[in-house]
Amino acid sequence: MTTIAELPAVTECSVAGCSYNDHSHCHAAAVTIGGSGPDAECATFIPLGAKGGLDKVLTHVGACQRSDCSHNTSLECSAPSVRVGAGRDSADCLTFAPR
Repeated sequence: MTTIAELPAVTECSVAGCSYNDHSHCHAAAVTIGGSGPDAECATFIPLGAKGGLDKVLTHVGACQRSDCSHNTSLECSAPSVRVGAGRDSADCLTFAPR
């Protein structure tokens, strides 16, 4: 079993329109990576005017639904860290690397 401290941290989020983003830092407790096709979508993205998340948090990747990513091990991300930013979707995992 993996502890939260062992999960990869989200080191950057450059998506300005996400309720969890504050000055390029994600304030969700954990994010889920999903989507299909060439992009890996941040499924935690919420485009609302209200801010969400925790005041002090180091966000981790809680789940990865992209079994075709080289960093995916048993639906958990094994990358050292993850960057989230604009892609084809509003928020994509920029660390995604197809197998």
